[in-house]
Amino acid sequence: MPFFIQVILPLTLPQTFTYSVSEAEFEYLKVGMRVAVSFGKSKFYTGLVSQLHHEVPTLYEAKEIHQIIDDKPIVTEIQLQHWQWIASYYMCTLGEVFRCALPSALQLESETIISAKKDFSVNENELSDEEYLLIEALNQQSSLKISEVTSVLNKKKVFPIIQQLLAKNIITLQEEMVEEYKPKLVRYIRLFSEFNANEKLEELLLVLKNAQKQKEIVLSYFQLQASTKKPISVKELTEFSGATSATVKALIDKEIFEEYYIQEDRVSFDAVNESQIILSEPQNKALSEIETIFAEKEVCLLHGITASGKTEVYIKLIEGFLEHKKQCLYLLPEIALTTQLVSRLTKHFGNKVAVFHSKYSNNERVEVWNQVLNSSEKAQIVIGARSAMFLPFQDLGFIIVDEEHEQTFKQTDPAPRYHARDAAIVLANFHKAKVLLGSATPSIETYFNTQNNKYGLVELHERFGNAVLPEIELVDLKDSYFRKKMTGHFSQNLIDSIAEALSNGEQIILFQNRRGYSPVIECMTCGHVPQCPQCDVSLTYHKFKNQLRCHYCGYSIAKPTNCHACSSIDLTSKGFGTEQIEMELASLFPTKNIKRMDQDTTRGKYAFEKLIDSFKNREVDILVGTQMLAKGLDFDNVSLVGILNADSMLYFPDFRAFERSFQMMTQVSGRAGRSDKKGKVIIQTYNTNHNTIQQVVQNDYLSMFKEQLYERKIYNYPPYFKLIKLTLKQKDFDKLKEGSMWLYQVLKQQFDMPVLGPEEPAINRIRNEYIRTILIKIPQEKSLGNTKKTIQKILNSFESVSQFRAIKVAVNVDFY
Repeated sequence: MPFFIQVILPLTLPQTFTYSVSEAEFEYLKVGMRVAVSFGKSKFYTGLVSQLHHEVPTLYEAKEIHQIIDDKPIVTEIQLQHWQWIASYYMCTLGEVFRCALPSALQLESETIISAKKDFSVNENELSDEEYLLIEALNQQSSLKISEVTSVLNKKKVFPIIQQLLAKNIITLQEEMVEEYKPKLVRYIRLFSEFNANEKLEELLLVLKNAQKQKEIVLSYFQLQASTKKPISVKELTEFSGATSATVKALIDKEIFEEYYIQEDRVSFDAVNESQIILSEPQNKALSEIETIFAEKEVCLLHGITASGKTEVYIKLIEGFLEHKKQCLYLLPEIALTTQLVSRLTKHFGNKVAVFHSKYSNNERVEVWNQVLNSSEKAQIVIGARSAMFLPFQDLGFIIVDEEHEQTFKQTDPAPRYHARDAAIVLANFHKAKVLLGSATPSIETYFNTQNNKYGLVELHERFGNAVLPEIELVDLKDSYFRKKMTGHFSQNLIDSIAEALSNGEQIILFQNRRGYSPVIECMTCGHVPQCPQCDVSLTYHKFKNQLRCHYCGYSIAKPTNCHACSSIDLTSKGFGTEQIEMELASLFPTKNIKRMDQDTTRGKYAFEKLIDSFKNREVDILVGTQMLAKGLDFDNVSLVGILNADSMLYFPDFRAFERSFQMMTQVSGRAGRSDKKGKVIIQTYNTNHNTIQQVVQNDYLSMFKEQLYERKIYNYPPYFKLIKLTLKQKDFDKLKEGSMWLYQVLKQQFDMPVLGPEEPAINRIRNEYIRTILIKIPQEKSLGNTKKTIQKILNSFESVSQFRAIKVAVNVDFY
């Protein structure tokens, strides 16, 4: 009987592959273990075993596996089922989900190793300069990796040279799997066992009587041992004794100390005495309502106004699930939010908390993965951004999706283009777990589901500790500019309010959802605006680095001194970003500490933490930022929030523009007055009577919900219709135009439902690729699964047409 395994490869191919194994390997292997397999010419990949079977593949001959990597599964069967669902629902391949889900340090790929043949003979005159250089390098070193060859030859394309040397029979190639994960080993020391007896200790001190420093270290070692009763690390001993590691090494060489290593986690939190959280009456009521709903429904929405104390309710619920030995997952939309939340949860739960997101290093992520897989005490509660949903939970009981309305829960590129909130609900279903969605401004779809009794709904209408909602003041920019009451981009009202808050020792948050200094530099003589050569977008001016930069492809140039079109020196900036606001504030309030929080200032691993900590510790007076500021941050000394231009959010070509604007402005406003004193919010706008702005002022979520629902129904948008967006990209404009039209017409003939397009998006060229989009609207009564199958068949036909093969098509289900 033949023995086969089904293997998932981290590739964009639609199918899994069958490999043959021996009977012993078949008995040893389990679903979820990794194997190294060859694919293509000679490269080895990490494959994941998804099935063991005896069926011979009909279309190809099954290759043998190269090696078994694990001794036990690193992926659970529930995870594989969840991956299958993501691949099916979001119309991507299982390999793409695998590549996204597994930390890259666990996805090994072979490296090509080049070595010279032992007794090769060659005439040096027959070698080119580059071939000679490579042979010289191999004479110095027995083998080289491709990356090393690239640096030796100082060029990217090295394979032609390698091929020439292979043809001359001078070198050999071999593939080698390299383990990327390196455990953290900490160096410890102990006395050699022979010195443990008392009489030997006296002898030891006599031996060291002339080596004073060494004697001091030994005495320090005894002191530490008496006080800590734990193994002593070299670092600990050198810090305590003030000696150098060289002195320690001398004692090791004398065989007085022996060194050994202990594996430790890179990230761990200290154990604490659990602090008790006392809930207010409204919080207690909400808690009992949620528990009642969980008895009947799997998903519940906690709709609590900003600063109503939702986090405390979450903590109480987590306590209950931990008592039943269940794992809990806490999903957040932004890495910036994990900083504050981790400190709040570790104060309460201590070392039961683990954190998982992309700012962590590869090694740190592998450690958290293993902790969750082994149901470690250190990973009973996992906090993370959307990728934390892919961890190998053994007994998941509870998922919290905080700020569930946030668009950052949706992955845009690369595939899988999943929505973490929706995928988390499905994951909970596989685990028979409960899901709590939390938000002050829920998404229309989620609130619609509560109205249809699909989800439970619990509401918190009061701020915690009787704090009152901030007073919202509108400033009419038309009137302020007309009356000359503007200083830069600040109205007189905003400047006076900032000055008053600063004089009271309070902090201020200013919101402008655009980074950089200004989005456009324009020539006042001819009107020329510098454009990105690779994208159909103007370059954004960053004054701090004195450069113009494209936010789509990263292209940058130094700020021009004169116009590129007419050489005029009369250049001016139009519009404004966070950088310009920061500079204007510095001139208005020169003695105050002003900081900026946007993508440019938070690139480092701990940049978020440093910025948030310094603001919380009141070292920063004014914080200027983009939408990063809008989400769930809790600062008790902020009394004023300023929104500098509300209109830039409102007039955006998106069916969710008004909903997003309402959410953004309400969330930013919610950062003010979170303690005893009433906060204030100033919104600068050209359109004070706009419905959405009035709804923000009145904090009237229900009116916004009803108005948006009415419009969505008329224009066939979610939650009444499902949307699938096809994005086509190609460098040849005419080929793209022809291909997108062909695809649109076939889809139009196939479906009796709205198909819109092929549309040129607002930015219709990025990285030299032209873009076209086609939108398919699927009514609720239509079968979503059958529609997707038909779309996939049409896309397969499209790919098989030779002239369209070069067009890239990305499928985005529920792209909003």
